[in-house]
Amino acid sequence: MCLAVPTKIISIDDNIAQVEFGGVLRTVSLDLVPEAKIDDYVLVHAGFAIQIVDEEEALKTLEMFREIIEHEVS
Repeated sequence: MCLAVPTKIISIDDNIAQVEFGGVLRTVSLDLVPEAKIDDYVLVHAGFAIQIVDEEEALKTLEMFREIIEHEVS
């Protein structure tokens, strides 16, 4: 099973972005979404941003991830 995670773009240098997910920074390629810009939310899979997503939907998805993790831990 594959999972694409919504992350927020913090910075961009050429076609490489720094994204943040849960306080963790990662480097991802913007080759598939060259129109993405700082503060956009993108779905990331295997080191590539694969789609720009609406901020509201991204935040809802991230909240669901948090709820799942909290449920698994307790």
